[in-house]
Amino acid sequence: MFCVAPAESEARMNVTKGGLVLFSANSNSSCMELSKTIAERLGVEMGKVQVYQEPDRETRVQIQESVRGKDVFIIQTVSKDVNTTIMELLIMVYACKTSCAKSIIGVVPYFPYSKQCKMRKRGSIVSKLLASMMCKAGLTHLITMDLHQKEIQGFFNIPVDNLRASPFLLQYIQEEIPDYRNAVIVAKSPASAKRAQSFAERLRLGIAVIHGEAQDAESDLVDGRHSPPMVRSAAAIHPSLEIPMLIPKEKPPITVVGDVGGRTAVIVDDIIDDVDSFLAAAETLKERGAYKIFVMATHGLLSSDAPRLIEESAIDELPGRSNRKGVTQQLRWARFSWPCCWFSMIPDRLFQQSHGVVVTNTIPHEIQKLQCPKIKTVDISMILSEAIRRIHNGESMSYLFRNIGLDD
Repeated sequence: MFCVAPAESEARMNVTKGGLVLFSANSNSSCMELSKTIAERLGVEMGKVQVYQEPDRETRVQIQESVRGKDVFIIQTVSKDVNTTIMELLIMVYACKTSCAKSIIGVVPYFPYSKQCKMRKRGSIVSKLLASMMCKAGLTHLITMDLHQKEIQGFFNIPVDNLRASPFLLQYIQEEIPDYRNAVIVAKSPASAKRAQSFAERLRLGIAVIHGEAQDAESDLVDGRHSPPMVRSAAAIHPSLEIPMLIPKEKPPITVVGDVGGRTAVIVDDIIDDVDSFLAAAETLKERGAYKIFVMATHGLLSSDAPRLIEESAIDELPGRSNRKGVTQQLRWARFSWPCCWFSMIPDRLFQQSHGVVVTNTIPHEIQKLQCPKIKTVDISMILSEAIRRIHNGESMSYLFRNIGLDD
């Protein structure tokens, strides 16, 4: 498991050679929190740049300092307006290229359009198109996190470092879930079984997989182009040829492979966007006798009315650590004084926060957290900062991939 001692990591973070420029490509201020945190960890100032929308909705980027001969790192977190986010990144990359930057490294924690990485019907592989656009604009290196499919790395003709958030999520399970030894890691569909297996093996826990109609229904999104004409109207096929056809799938009844009765179920995946499948999985686990149900993922898109659905779902609230000490210390400095005995009379649960869906801050979702107190954020700025520092200083990246397997 990836782990860095706090004192050691902080000491190394501030050791950077000159010639590093850190930009945020977001015009949305709510998307700049991750960039500011990374800059603080690295001990550098954010580069001076203006990114804004013209009245006609065109994106304009104005770099306000010299980047000639420097290593430029452009941090871009995806907002709800994903297409504007992409244009902001591409225009800034091209602006740095034409300004003679030595290298241009994109830090894109969540790679947009990553779910469109396969040919579907008469569509296109959009993530391949986006990769080509980034390379053409002038990107020389990409840092991202938990790609939806690892094969996306092959779409680029530049180095791609696909970092992992699982060490932070595993640490959260160990430290925050009460009696996690009695938990079971759950894959809400066979497609996410490898990720669940990795979590289970590292935590020495059992695994359960949900399989059946709700999660594994056949659709034309799987692969095929359901476009050829009907066989009886296809004159191009010779009557003597009998081409074998695939047997249609029969949807099995929903099944949970594994024991979840009386245990804490932790559903793991890489992306939480449309929460319907997670809610269906939670209901199924409740019916099978699960004691508590939590959800963990790297990227929390939480689109549409996901916060409301999560709040009303069978996903449980996870009690956080008590904040009694911190509240007491803050009130001591208030202009009015409180008798100490009063604090001992306040139930400890009032000082606790509850969470049931745990995601990282690869995507900003502060508004969703206000709408749903079950959502908790895990900060992954440490590993992004260390990746930037190592690339800028020409150090090996292998330390950040220790114990990472093919299934992680």
